[in-house]
Amino acid sequence: MTKNIGWATSDAKTPLAPFPFDRRATGPEDVLIDITHCGVCHSDVHQARDEFGGALATQWPCMPGHEVVGTVAAVGERVTQHAVGDRVGVGCMVFWGDESQRGVADEQYQVPPAVFTYNGDDPVTGEVTLGGYSDQIVVHEHFVLKIPASLDSAAAAPLLCAGVTTWSPLEHWKVGPGSKVGVAGLGGLGHLAVQLAKARGAEEVVVLTTTGAKREQALALGADDVIDMTDDEAVQARSGSLDFVLSTIPTPFDMKPYVELVAHDGALVSVGMLEPTLPQALDFGAVSQKRVTLAGSMIGSIAETQRVLDFAAEHGISAEVKVISIQQVNEAFDEVVAKDVRFRYVIDNSTLRS
Repeated sequence: MTKNIGWATSDAKTPLAPFPFDRRATGPEDVLIDITHCGVCHSDVHQARDEFGGALATQWPCMPGHEVVGTVAAVGERVTQHAVGDRVGVGCMVFWGDESQRGVADEQYQVPPAVFTYNGDDPVTGEVTLGGYSDQIVVHEHFVLKIPASLDSAAAAPLLCAGVTTWSPLEHWKVGPGSKVGVAGLGGLGHLAVQLAKARGAEEVVVLTTTGAKREQALALGADDVIDMTDDEAVQARSGSLDFVLSTIPTPFDMKPYVELVAHDGALVSVGMLEPTLPQALDFGAVSQKRVTLAGSMIGSIAETQRVLDFAAEHGISAEVKVISIQQVNEAFDEVVAKDVRFRYVIDNSTLRS
């Protein structure tokens, strides 16, 4: 009899469904976690539907989930950082790409790449890693995060991917006092980016959106202004006014209006878009004339993930979430694709046994 239950799919066309399985045994350096909540990331949809391809092509079965919060149920004899009963989190990675990478910063940028929480190759079993849409998970202690006491479990879950994915470039490009920041997109990543940039002391945070209805939401989150990117005059009026633009748009888009907003020696950094740009999406004449930096950023390191959790607790920042049962996950996927989600779905994993 299998011990564990999750929701997974066996191919790109089949909806997620109950999937009995066995987690591997808890090793000497491992932590066994009883999962209470798991966020639903747009990349979960892409992966379950095999939309990435290339190095990220989906392995089957696919059990998504890399915004995991739960309670430590057991620890290996060499574990020193966590104890039974601790409330902890697991983000996008569960092991180094190679043993030689232990102690190296920026685990997410090493070669070979880190083992992802799902759709990776388990270094112990050799099988595909299965994510947080499940009742338990076994993870090396280095990749287990401490959840601050003041953070609600459901609201903390998205910080483990969406939070650190936006925090990492804000930290790397030293966004802080005096910075004028644009945040493109106001979904799961964008609504956290606005809060984090403001709390880091940015002089101005401007939301860039093609959905005028999101203006009030943006201002309520602390944004100083909103630019409707479909309004050419509004874009032109703010030409060259932003030092740093963080794009959280998850699909290919025309970047030219966004470059228009970037100041001399400013930067446009994209997170979340893992696809080629559209043809004619960039005008390198405009980029060169202002010496604009175009860059991408992945998820953050384990150290950065802990920093954003602690920072969020200190500044009262959390994701705005809608908690759902696992039985609603396929509907949630469809709504994420249709952009009907205001912010972030989070699964109540206690519903797995119902």
